[in-house]
Amino acid sequence: MTAVPVGHDPAPEPPQTWAYMLNAWHELDVPEGWRAEIDEGQIVLVPPPHRHHNAIAELVQHRLYRGLPEELGIYQTLGLHIAPLDKLYVPDLVIVPRETVLAGDPDRSEPVDAALAELIVEVTSPHNAADDRTRKYRAYALSLVPLYLLIDRYDRRGPTVTLFSAPQDGVFKHSQPVPFGTPLALPAPFGVTLDTGAFPGAGAR
Repeated sequence: MTAVPVGHDPAPEPPQTWAYMLNAWHELDVPEGWRAEIDEGQIVLVPPPHRHHNAIAELVQHRLYRGLPEELGIYQTLGLHIAPLDKLYVPDLVIVPRETVLAGDPDRSEPVDAALAELIVEVTSPHNAADDRTRKYRAYALSLVPLYLLIDRYDRRGPTVTLFSAPQDGVFKHSQPVPFGTPLALPAPFGVTLDTGAFPGAGAR
């Protein structure tokens, strides 16, 4: 998946302001299957990912539903506001309280504060892997997201799943990396074990 910056005409107000960028984000007519994010003062369009990417996200979602508390929901196209950085990301999967989503304006798609997320899942693609490992890692840590699951098909060590936890000062103090093919247990409130051996690319090390 290659992120594509969106150009725009000069405006009377500085485009760096969050209000300006959010308004422009709302006005976008995004092609079906694409996602629009706000990063480093730009709106970036992210095209639909490879089907193996989607397969991994679906397998994770299916497993999470087995242990998901009733009050939580799993979302694939939910915008998250990274308040400390005034960015907006749309993760591959995010788990937030269902009431947070239901309480939104029915006529306007507003991003949810990333600090409300219980778990964020990103699956890397060839052209965004570095962002998932660095920019988004830092953004989610600054937002105090308790769990960040990075499924990195392009890790130089081979396909790897890493569970990051204990966010503090823009980093996650704990990380648990496992190669594809090794089960990975997720802590409460999920209490499930991911079968990473079912992921496309398992056994390719």
